[in-house]
Amino acid sequence: MNITSDVERIVTKSGIKEGLCLVNPMHITASVFINDEESGLKEDFIRFLEDLVPYNPEKYKHNLTGEDNAHSHIKRQLMGREVVIAVTDGKLDFGTWEQIFYGEFDGMRPKKVLVKVIGE
Repeated sequence: MNITSDVERIVTKSGIKEGLCLVNPMHITASVFINDEESGLKEDFIRFLEDLVPYNPEKYKHNLTGEDNAHSHIKRQLMGREVVIAVTDGKLDFGTWEQIFYGEFDGMRPKKVLVKVIGE
């Protein structure tokens, strides 16, 4: 899910001109990452992760605990935990095509995203 506009609104509301913005998914089976908003690329990520770490309850030792989401934990490690973006002149300082995405790999529990803006 592209959350760039949500994060931009929070940075604008903060009123800072120079600083940093941290975006964290606050859950062990979710990820926040930066990439390109392009449908083919998003499908490629999904296929890559499913090929590399498929859902298979019998394959993973974590699933012996009564959960069946070991694949979600591993996908989160591959995609990363959080991002930190520089804020310059009151705006997120992105490279060409960069956008912020929330990746949900389990979906079984309610989730929230932490956005922390630090600066002056």
